This record gives sequence, C-alpha cells and structure tokens, in this order.
Amino acid sequence: MTAATGTVAETPAGKRPSLRHRLADRGVDRVLLLLVPGVVFLGLLFVYPFLYGLQLSLLPASGGLFDNYQTFFSDSYLRDTIWTTLSLGVPAALFNVLASVPIAYRMRGRFRFKRTITTLLVVPIALGTVLTADGLIELVGPAGWLNKLLVDFKVINEPLVLIHNYWGVLFSLIITGFPFAFLLVLSYLSGIDPNLERAAAVMGAGWWERFRRITFPLLVPGLAITFCLSFVLAFSVFPSANLVGDPAGETRVISIAAYHAAFEQFDYSMGSAISMIMGAIMLGIIALVLGWRSTMFRGATGGKG
Repeated sequence: MTAATGTVAETPAGKRPSLRHRLADRGVDRVLLLLVPGVVFLGLLFVYPFLYGLQLSLLPASGGLFDNYQTFFSDSYLRDTIWTTLSLGVPAALFNVLASVPIAYRMRGRFRFKRTITTLLVVPIALGTVLTADGLIELVGPAGWLNKLLVDFKVINEPLVLIHNYWGVLFSLIITGFPFAFLLVLSYLSGIDPNLERAAAVMGAGWWERFRRITFPLLVPGLAITFCLSFVLAFSVFPSANLVGDPAGETRVISIAAYHAAFEQFDYSMGSAISMIMGAIMLGIIALVLGWRSTMFRGATGGKG
C-alpha cells in the first residue's frame, strides 16, 4: 500500500528500508553515488600523493621546516628554472591556441578533404616526444634537410642552430601540443550555433565583423580552458628539454631541477619541494586565466548571474 501520490512506498513492519528508500527520504539523488568511484580514484592517485609530497618537502635532511623552499629561492641556479620554464610554456601555449582558432574556424564547415586534413593535423598525437625529437634533429639539425637546402641554395653560409637550445624545445612543444589545442578549439567552435552568424550576414555584417562580435566572444571561455590545458602540458616539459634542448644550460626547466634533486642527488625532500613549487606556479597561472575568463563572462552578460 502507498500513501498519497508522490510519497515513498511503505515497508513491511520490522523490515529495514532499502538504501534507495532511505536516500529518497533524505532528498539525495542516487545518481550521485556514481561519483563515489571517481572520488576514491582521485583520492588515491592525486590527493594522497600530493599530501605525501607536501609532507616530505617539509622534512629536509637537515634544517628547519621551510629550509628546502628557502634554499630553492636563494639559489639563482634553481630559482631561474621558473623563468626558463615560463618562457617556454607560455609562448608555446599561446601559439598553439592562437594558431588553432583560424584553422578550426575554417575546418568547422563542410569541404572536400576535410577528414584528411584533420587527420594530418592531429597525427603528432601518435608520434610521442621521442619521435618528434628525432624528427626535429633530422629536419632542422646542423646536418638536417633544412640546413642542407639553405646552404646548397646559398641562402646561408653556416647551418642554423635550431636544436639543443631554446628553439628546439619550443618547436617540440608546439608540434606535440598543437593537436590538443586544435581539437579543443574545434569542439568549442562546433558548439556555437551557426545561425547566429547567418543572421548577422543577412543584416550586412562581413565575416570579420561576424567573427569579432559574435563568434569570438562566445569562444573566449573555451579559449581560456584550452590555454590552461595547453600551458599545463607545456609547463611540465621534461623529455623535450633533454632530447632537443640544453638541460644543463638554457633549457634547464624546473622539472629537470626536481629530477636532479630527487634521483641524482637522492634528496627526495628537496625534489618534493621543487615539485610543490612547480604545482603552485601552474595553479597560480590557471587561477589568473580563469579569473580573467570570469571577468570577461560577467562583462559580456552585463554583470548578471
């Protein structure tokens, strides 16, 4: 028997209500139970390692609680790795995002060979860092195809130095990061109703006006997310800095400093401290970008929620 319409079915006397009925009585959506495995997974693979690393960073081999952090910021060789990593990560992320916009804008329509071109643009995802580095060495290295052609045609007298320095790492980050940025921007653009631009075209707006006043403002939130993901991917650079960079010189990034402390000097506490600093910088940049995104969104909606 049931009570009035909309109430939960009564349970027999002496029988404990089922979990479904208890959750319904408390107004809890059972769908939320699907989050439990994700929360457990997040705790085991992120929260616990983070807390363990933070605790380890505060227990130096000798000295006080924050000695590892003081050592890092007082040593210019370690401290400068922050600027080196930012000087690689930020330009690579910006280039990938900005270069993706016009290409994705054109690719969202229908035209011949669209699938073939899209496949070619995302192929670097399957290459990996090692193959990308090997390809760069063969293409732009001192004895690579590019330098041979330029020298043979008397464009330059000496081979260009484009690997084992800043430029080699930057090229590698752009090649490996562009497919991710392109696919994200393409998905955001595909979600914008094309009828908005068609209506503007009917009213006489040119393609630039339509893009600047309609498409781009709607795309800005997606661009912010794309930049954040591209930046995290570029900021955590490690293989490229070793394979096509100068890991002891101008491309000594912060991840290399953490690896050197933990696995070459066997100072796991210092390595953890550098990793914590690395994570804090990434979260700081992401917070700034997302804050800008929120400001832009509030401005676009006139401050209304």
